[in-house]
Amino acid sequence: MATPSLSWFCFVILLCSAAAEALEGSFSVELIHRDSPKSPFYVPSETPFQRAGKAVRRSIARVRGIRSNDKGEPSAGITRIDADYLINITIGTPPVSIVAIADTGSNLIWTQSPPCDHCFPQEKPLFNPRESSTCAEVDCNSDECHLFDRTNCASQGSTCQYSVSYGDKLSSVGNISTDIIGLSTLTGSAVTFPGMVFGCGFNNRGPFSTHTSGVVGLGPGDASLVSQIGGNEGSHFAYCLVPFFSTGKYTSKLTFGSDALLSGDGIVTTPLIIDSDTLYYHMTLEGISINGKKFEVSGSSEDDDITGNMIIDSGTTLTWLPSDLYRQIEPEVSAAIDLPRAKDPIEGYNLCYESSGVLKGAPSITIHFTGADVVLNWYNAFFQVKENITCFSFVPTGGQPMYGNLAQMDFMISYDLDLFTLSFKPYDCAN
Repeated sequence: MATPSLSWFCFVILLCSAAAEALEGSFSVELIHRDSPKSPFYVPSETPFQRAGKAVRRSIARVRGIRSNDKGEPSAGITRIDADYLINITIGTPPVSIVAIADTGSNLIWTQSPPCDHCFPQEKPLFNPRESSTCAEVDCNSDECHLFDRTNCASQGSTCQYSVSYGDKLSSVGNISTDIIGLSTLTGSAVTFPGMVFGCGFNNRGPFSTHTSGVVGLGPGDASLVSQIGGNEGSHFAYCLVPFFSTGKYTSKLTFGSDALLSGDGIVTTPLIIDSDTLYYHMTLEGISINGKKFEVSGSSEDDDITGNMIIDSGTTLTWLPSDLYRQIEPEVSAAIDLPRAKDPIEGYNLCYESSGVLKGAPSITIHFTGADVVLNWYNAFFQVKENITCFSFVPTGGQPMYGNLAQMDFMISYDLDLFTLSFKPYDCAN
């Protein structure tokens, strides 16, 4: 896994400069949890625990998608389209509203567009590039064409096309274009970025949801929203996720610019590692402490390289640990909790207890990343899945370990793409 230089993120200088000119300072936008009342996925008749069950099942399916991609299936950095957070953007002149999946595991912005050789039904109107006075197709000779991982050109000078495949036989093919992309900030103002590169998908196959119109990638790839904003401001972003059962009252936020850099006490920082093949954000997990007793990742001796062994993923609910590490900590967690064991109602957990509300006797848990010890709240590691059942939200995997969003809630998490670092600060994200 190689750490690219800053120029890797911003090699199309004019493109990044144009976006940076539109950004006069820091700004924050809403990250909408798909199970919150602000989401088009929200079903008022569902109980909070039914929504919790759906979140766990999405997490299981997402990790299975990564396993399939590890076997050589084509991908563009994202493995599942059903991540947990949404973002509202506009594209074009006049602006067309888009509800999109927001995902740090994705490196591509795309939306459905005519001529729709094959499009999935969507609730909002399609973005039509011919109706936008500021939209322009990208030709195969341009630098913008090479921002995408997989492109197809019938001949030099023809329109550049992208192709992306996801898990569960989902895929999108379309023309690469440039246009104005707009975001509504939490202060009520709008910020716009001209000349942004994105995909107009006209052949989109698989069980996509009617509630969304595409994807906004927040990954480190050159075509993602983060990289295209560019400049000194766009090279930093942060998010603060409110706890799962608070999403009905409060909104998570995504911040770009200098305000995304953390200050004050309580900050811990670890190297951010970019996998040049998958373009995920990786960290190095060294071990976990349960009530002060530390358990190390197998192979963490000086002779073994575990660099970048864990993905941080905002779109995955659970935290998936290396099986060897999980087998070490499970007995310690179990011994610390003096409550009756319960049967897992979702079949996604190993440890469940008869408990509602605050889990009594929950052990203190510290995650040890290289250079950063992250001390968790009890609800970062335990998830109430029914009125009287709470489960340990860390589970084993024989595949790619992932640091899920339950473990990230009530932390300000800052990505510095200049220094390639990831910082954590305990934070009341509802405020």
